[in-house]
Amino acid sequence: MFVHGWSCDARYWNEQVPYFSKNHRVVTLDLAGHCHSGTARTHYTMKAFGEDVQAVIESAGGVRLILIGHSMGGSVIAEAARLMPGRVIGLIGVDTLENIEYPMTREALNKMLAPLKENFQKGIRQFVGEMIASKTDPKLREWILSDMSAAPQNVAISAMKEMMLQYITGESAKIFEEIRIPVITVNGGLWPINYEANRRQMFSYDAIILKGADHFLMMNRPIDFNKALKKARVMLEPI
Repeated sequence: MFVHGWSCDARYWNEQVPYFSKNHRVVTLDLAGHCHSGTARTHYTMKAFGEDVQAVIESAGGVRLILIGHSMGGSVIAEAARLMPGRVIGLIGVDTLENIEYPMTREALNKMLAPLKENFQKGIRQFVGEMIASKTDPKLREWILSDMSAAPQNVAISAMKEMMLQYITGESAKIFEEIRIPVITVNGGLWPINYEANRRQMFSYDAIILKGADHFLMMNRPIDFNKALKKARVMLEPI
């Protein structure tokens, strides 16, 4: 199950679906408020997104699951795993979960949200632009920026706020008390990983680093990323 990130959608996995469909049943979705899914909610919480994942899995009939989540999707798959005990054999985060004990404050969150509230499209282009490597294909870069800046403002701001509140309250780490399954992440080089913090909270944790990759490594480094993701899948459950 591939779960997209903040203000993205299932299309961000286009380079992974055909590759992994050769040997696995692959499922993707658009979380509520994203792309083809409805925007009727008032609050876009990680728990509610986790329920979206659970609903799709129930419809698809999945029994033994590996949940893969990019960016915000890392928080979402943790919530989904908590809702489906015994069915999820492992989590794979994609450029996410670098430090589940990250000391976020309300002041820092307000500062993060301020540009999005003042001028959403400008704010999101600046925010996301800093996560894309300069060597990325200019067409892909512009596609990502244009697509994400076209997201519904109320959905994006609510989801960002709800995600970061988990770090303020400590829920981002506490949730792993209930998820006793291995976690592996495939990360780029933008942010350092706090292995000690993650291993303190998680059943087990390891990471695969794609040196020089950015936040959208599954799109602008698809060959390398797919190999890394395949390795992560084997690390979770050797074939």
